[in-house]
Amino acid sequence: MQHSGREIRRAACRLARDRRGNFAVVFGAVAAVLTVAVGFGVDTMQLFNAKSALRATLDSAVTSTARDLTTGTIRPEDADEAVSAFIRANSAGGVLPHDKIVLENLTVDPGARTVTATAHVDVELFFPLFGMERTRRVSETNSAVYSDKKIEVAMMLDLTSSMEKDVRRGTDKIGDLRDAAEIAVESFLGLNNPANPRVRIALVPYSDGVNAGPLAHVVFREAADSTGKADAPPPLTAARPVSAGGSACATERKNATGNAMDFSDAGPGTAMVNLDDRLKSCPDSALVPLTSNKAGLIDAIRGFKANGYTAGHIGIQWTRYLLSPKWRSTLEAAVSGSGPAEYSDRKAKKIAVLMTDGLFNTAFAGVPRNEQTRNAQAKRSRAAALAHCERMKADKIEVFTVGFMLDDPDAKAIMRDCASDDYGSIRHYYLAADGDALKAAFREIAANAEKLVLTR
Repeated sequence: MQHSGREIRRAACRLARDRRGNFAVVFGAVAAVLTVAVGFGVDTMQLFNAKSALRATLDSAVTSTARDLTTGTIRPEDADEAVSAFIRANSAGGVLPHDKIVLENLTVDPGARTVTATAHVDVELFFPLFGMERTRRVSETNSAVYSDKKIEVAMMLDLTSSMEKDVRRGTDKIGDLRDAAEIAVESFLGLNNPANPRVRIALVPYSDGVNAGPLAHVVFREAADSTGKADAPPPLTAARPVSAGGSACATERKNATGNAMDFSDAGPGTAMVNLDDRLKSCPDSALVPLTSNKAGLIDAIRGFKANGYTAGHIGIQWTRYLLSPKWRSTLEAAVSGSGPAEYSDRKAKKIAVLMTDGLFNTAFAGVPRNEQTRNAQAKRSRAAALAHCERMKADKIEVFTVGFMLDDPDAKAIMRDCASDDYGSIRHYYLAADGDALKAAFREIAANAEKLVLTR
């Protein structure tokens, strides 16, 4: 008996040490848990992907429809079909085929100017667990804002000598500018319904001065003054415009004394703008008042040639004039359809795009004839540029600035300080290191213009 007891104890110990049975039990339990976890994970990911795909599709459909309402391509009563058509056209072959998406509701609110859509999709689960339904409904609601605002864009573009093609350095700044400006025109006017354009663009090429082109009749040619005093612009009734002397170039508008700049945007009916007799060169390309004529704008851009110094404040001055309602009657008389809206018009957004590749270094008003040095000129030009920029921003003109291949800290500071404050994700100050970056900057500014119209 005693021997058999020891055998029993040894057998019990062997059984306790044998893990094979325990492992089978534990494995079965773990496998069941893993199966549930994997199934839950797969279904969760499936629902997440469906939710993301539905959100992206609905967002694009609503945004596209809001854009069509903005341009007047469709009417509010067509919005339902527009959203449905977008879903059909853009979800084939994706995570959610269009026939799975159900548009529950679409509302166009004319007061708030919003388009709101709600849609759902029923997702068939791979691993329905514990008696769950085999399908789960995923819903999404999305809104977008549309606008009936008109957009007025004036682009100041640098045609100075530093923009010339430089074979030695391998740069062609003027070529890059032509390409980028064309992209800007295409992008801005791409927001238009040709039958009812809401975007107009003006061009202000500049170097030592600005070629006033169709506005040459409001520019007064100064007579050389041996006493060293600058002539103030006379009233229109007493003026001899430059158009009578064969030149269309303009420098700064001077105040009543003729010795300082006039920073107002008053129309030329009060006093003409000066052509300082010290001006040595002027762009061949004339300014172009506000227009939606894409072909005309692109033709003007393709004619750009580089020459002269950098009187950026004069370019900014004329950019401001082409957006000023105080110049409306003069502009309309010169070029029909080019008159700007009122500053107070809530259905109009005014945008200035200021571009340079160097430091503003040329001025005439306030610079005595015996001190016509680059240092004195640069100080005057920079101070005047900032003064005009501050006045534009005070009039609710949105100012974007682009420095092209800038390496001068003062030039960068002028561009940064002239720009409007950033708004959300919308920036206003750009530094473009090469031609591709310049194109990207102009393209982004055009896209941001539409965002500003919808949010401000």
